Amino acid sequence: MKHWVMDYETLSNCFTAVFEHYKTQETKVFVIHDLQNDTDIFIDFLKQNIQNKEWHISYNGLAFDAQVTHYILDNYESWTGLSGCDIATAIFKYAQICIQKANNKEFSDYAQWKMKIGQIDLFKMHHWDNPAKRSSLKWIQYSMDWQNILDMPIHHDTKIETKEQIDTILEYCINDVRSTKEIFNRSKSQIKLRKELTKTYGINLFSASEPRISKEVFGYFLRQMLNIPKRDLRGMRTYRDIVKVKDIILPYISFTSPEFNMLLDRFKSLEVVGNKLKGSFKYSVNYKNVKTHFGLGGVHGAREKGVYESNDDMVIMSSDVTSFYPNLAIKNKFAPGHFPKEEFCNQYEWFFNERKKIPKSNPMNYVYKIILNSTFGLSNDDKSFFYDPELCLRITINGQLTLMMLYEQIMERIPGAVALLHNTDGIETMIPRDHVDNYMQICREWEEQTNLQLEHDEYQKLVLADVNNYIGVNNFVEVDITKWREVKQSQPHYLFKVDNDKFSFAPVKLKGRFDFHNLQLHKNKSKLVIPKAIYQYFVHNVLPEDYLKDNKNILDYCIGGKSKGDWKQVAKFVKNGEYLEEDLQKINRYYISNNGVKIVKVNKNDDREIQLESGKWLQTVFNNMKVEPKWENYNINEGYYLSAIETEINNILTVSSNQLELF
Repeated sequence: MKHWVMDYETLSNCFTAVFEHYKTQETKVFVIHDLQNDTDIFIDFLKQNIQNKEWHISYNGLAFDAQVTHYILDNYESWTGLSGCDIATAIFKYAQICIQKANNKEFSDYAQWKMKIGQIDLFKMHHWDNPAKRSSLKWIQYSMDWQNILDMPIHHDTKIETKEQIDTILEYCINDVRSTKEIFNRSKSQIKLRKELTKTYGINLFSASEPRISKEVFGYFLRQMLNIPKRDLRGMRTYRDIVKVKDIILPYISFTSPEFNMLLDRFKSLEVVGNKLKGSFKYSVNYKNVKTHFGLGGVHGAREKGVYESNDDMVIMSSDVTSFYPNLAIKNKFAPGHFPKEEFCNQYEWFFNERKKIPKSNPMNYVYKIILNSTFGLSNDDKSFFYDPELCLRITINGQLTLMMLYEQIMERIPGAVALLHNTDGIETMIPRDHVDNYMQICREWEEQTNLQLEHDEYQKLVLADVNNYIGVNNFVEVDITKWREVKQSQPHYLFKVDNDKFSFAPVKLKGRFDFHNLQLHKNKSKLVIPKAIYQYFVHNVLPEDYLKDNKNILDYCIGGKSKGDWKQVAKFVKNGEYLEEDLQKINRYYISNNGVKIVKVNKNDDREIQLESGKWLQTVFNNMKVEPKWENYNINEGYYLSAIETEINNILTVSSNQLELF
């Protein structure tokens, strides 16, 4: 059986298709044009795919390539006697309809379940169609350090007239196919998971995002429980005109300080319009010299930036609520209003308990994790059968207030306690060492009151820029040599030591802009050399200038630039005494160099300009890295990167008068 990674390019009078076997380098290339008309053999190939149950693997294929495929299969018999260019024009016109429907968020002509050829759409599977994660194939090429980031070199409206033009299009198409294949190779565990789920539940989940997996698998159990068809389940919702927050606050929620009691009163007076949860509340509390912010997205607060270290007198305690939101829902019987509460909660708790029985290496452990974490996030999605805005508020508001109860008790009952950080489901606090027992007692009381559980760690060090950006270094944990080797392989940024045949490691948490390890592909990985140098400085005491001398990975210095809408990227430079400009791609990889060009964003309508890197800095465009020169030939402007690193470090080390008073 053969499955094919594929990509189409549709131009006004030319159609190209490239397929590459997902395991081998076997490649199929088809062109429909007057200079080369492969219509018949292309149709035969597609029929072979159907007959042999061969699948197509694509990037955004469900909304485009697969639509074009099935349009061709449904219409090719009517094209008898047409020229290659005429057939290509018909395909092009349909392709434009597909693009328009996608842009308008309209349903495609061919639903996935109707398709004659199975599809794996990596764009959908990774949820890169989500506005918060939306990523083009070119951006993913940049993120995974693809050798050649290549935009379509010929506009789709262009009339193709030469073999050279066709070859240029094919080169582009092959590059897209091979980069898509690389994404597929990096997604094998996710593919395997979806294959098992599809087989188990009889639902095609090969292109399903994690939220969709949650909906489909949980939905499967709900349909069995309620004995209703899929259609009825999909139509279930609970709409609320007004949610009175006082009616949903848990009875155990209480505070002792005037600051938090005032906050509680504000929440109790809040009435939220059911379909307008976003931005429905934004509160803040200034308590013990830390400002804490509350909103639909969670609670967060942090002390002033700085480096905080445990010592003989003080220790940094980190406490996280175990599976916070799922446990909060289970213990308090939270459920969407349109489901029988007892049955729904029992089923949800069953997922929770089953997950605890299954090893993390088992794919079903991950599935249950997805269900537990996604279900109540979908309560604010009016396209989901979990939709109930009251449920969303029950989880978020009670979760925030419950965590703050713990925070307040620690601060009120432990003399000398210093709040460092709290965010959504955990808190970091510096306390006197002789009060650790007191701290643990407060935590136990909170657990008894809330019926929730806490997990505790001690930090050696917390490097804090703000609530979303920090480095936390845990204490060392002794393990056997097998575990030690496993962790060293998967988490090389941890600290490791061997002492008299005793093996131990210290976990290192990297958050926000300090994270450089295993970044998700949709994330911006620009200038990784900066967080790596900051990590080396604060964790290993390596000076930035020394680190830069040792880091010869050009990709760590690279930056991703992108333009959207009415903006384009332009390179400005002087050549032979002449001032020149050159239009660049929509997405470009570049680095700061001692010579090169000035990259600016230019508005196509009014010629407004924005510099990608302000000031005197020059850039070298690095979209194609076929040839690796000697390191000195890159001509990197080390001063730029050193300055950025030192600025970040100095920003953290700027100690306020308040901090000095504390210590």
